[in-house]
Amino acid sequence: MVFASLSSGVIARIMNGDDVLKPVLQILAIKKINSNADAERYRILISDGKYFNSYAMLASQLNEMQHKGQLDEFTIVQLDKYVTSMVGKEGAGKRVLIISELTVLNAGADVKQKIGEPVTYENAAKQDKVAKPAPPAVSKKESTQSSSSNNNNNNNFTLNSSISAGMTHPISSLSPYQNKWVIKARVTSKTGIRTWSNPRGEGKLFSMDLMDESGEIRATAFKEQCDKYFDMIQVDSVYFFSKCQLKPANKQFSQLDNAYEMTFSGETVVQLCEDADDGAIPDIKYNLIPISEVSGMENKAAVDTIGICKEVGELQAFTSRTTNKEFKKRDLTLVDMSNSAVNLTLWGDDAVNFDGHVQPVILVKGTRINEFNGGKSLSLGGGSIMKINPDIPEAHKLRGWFDNGGGDNIANMVSARTGGGSFSTDWMTLKDARARNLGAGDKPDYFQCKAVVHIVKQENAFYRACPQADCNKKVVDEGNDQYRCERCNALYPNFKYRLLVNMSVGDWTSNRWVTCFNETGEQLLKHTSQEVGEALENDPAKAEEMFSALNFTSHIFKLRCKNEVYGDMTRNKLTVQSVVPLNYKEYNRHLLKELQELTGIGIGSSSH
Repeated sequence: MVFASLSSGVIARIMNGDDVLKPVLQILAIKKINSNADAERYRILISDGKYFNSYAMLASQLNEMQHKGQLDEFTIVQLDKYVTSMVGKEGAGKRVLIISELTVLNAGADVKQKIGEPVTYENAAKQDKVAKPAPPAVSKKESTQSSSSNNNNNNNFTLNSSISAGMTHPISSLSPYQNKWVIKARVTSKTGIRTWSNPRGEGKLFSMDLMDESGEIRATAFKEQCDKYFDMIQVDSVYFFSKCQLKPANKQFSQLDNAYEMTFSGETVVQLCEDADDGAIPDIKYNLIPISEVSGMENKAAVDTIGICKEVGELQAFTSRTTNKEFKKRDLTLVDMSNSAVNLTLWGDDAVNFDGHVQPVILVKGTRINEFNGGKSLSLGGGSIMKINPDIPEAHKLRGWFDNGGGDNIANMVSARTGGGSFSTDWMTLKDARARNLGAGDKPDYFQCKAVVHIVKQENAFYRACPQADCNKKVVDEGNDQYRCERCNALYPNFKYRLLVNMSVGDWTSNRWVTCFNETGEQLLKHTSQEVGEALENDPAKAEEMFSALNFTSHIFKLRCKNEVYGDMTRNKLTVQSVVPLNYKEYNRHLLKELQELTGIGIGSSSH
């Protein structure tokens, strides 16, 4: 009869904290132990053929197998689930192997003998100590990051010794019932810092998703740990993590396939892995789909896609009615080779810092679909990833397609609203916009047109704003070089310039005054708000040169139209949402389409 082969040498590894998947061992003896507890417990002598362990116990749920005679002497078993734990007084305790699930492979009555000449695993530990090579040198950078990660020398020693011994645990093995572990994982996503305030207090946090070859897990850092690790931990890098608390996962905030999630504590240690390219940790996988497929997907579904940023909307700030908290967002339009376009919304710092004037390639992972009035858009939220101009074949292919005229004929507008919403990017003349009474409803209306800049007002083209990055409130000059921001309730020795440019634009039907805020103003004037403000205050000749360069230039304007009340007067106001250079090929295609609709004759046909 052929018996299962024992997993030779694994007992020493298991008892030193290594996680071995389903080891095959042999029971050499089993006996009931006296216990003060009511429940009966069984201690077993177990062997891997090379080492044996006399400090092994059955979990009480396996007692029934012993009662039925399934765990007799010489039985070969497979350990499906087990943990090691210290029992006894601290400093003099014993490490015990506790088996909670096992499978009998060969009955003791069939095997009838001890396999091999096993010795105690403690002897193996002594031999390892004598023959153990020197640990690899730690680079200065790694050493610095390790010491900056945690001031607890004991924790750092535990982490470094585990790394040196190559003893890391797979994510899938983590549970709240063990605490001496080190994992090596790649950060696949990281949220921004979020703050909260409630009657019990206030604080901040950020979360990240970690991945190794065995699975994924969500980790969250609060308050001091949030400050300590946010800048250090970067998406796509690999780190060693230890001393985190584990608890059941809150599936409301994480869709990862793991029953647990991690929380950083004061003892947590995080250290950069400098050998991350050894292939042990998988790269982030992207399930990229064409933009055309977004229209057929469910609302709130997660999407990975890649496209060219064809248009960039202006930065918008608004205040939540429920929390009174200010949010910032920016809408982009992505196009791809499926001749489709979709809106992507960026939030917070991503929105503020985004520069899309070079029309970059954008890859997004884990964005959420938002559906409104039949149109579907994408939103970059917590846990999503955005990469700009990634070095992958799909990005290079898209770049070549777009630079050679791709994107000029986008037929499928995935985000177009068909259910009657007020948003529209229809082409319209300035005269038609007034004739249709756009902007008279409760919500603003939007349209785009080709127009020429006629007059640009230099008067009141800027204001002095709060110097804080997240505040654009106009400051009050207190004198003595002190500027007060009423929103921040603070005095500053400086300010920043913000543009508020009014200009007259016209098409072939009429002309209108429009307002450009900071980002669109900078784009049109081709100078930063700081440069424009300083020129207007200190160098009139230079300012004249900046503003006159804009006269008689043509652009495609996307305009917001809304009636606003000033005193007892109602005025129809146009605001520039975004502006793009005139693409004659695309604009001519629009004109040909309009001619076709007016005449009913197909362009290029033989009809007369």
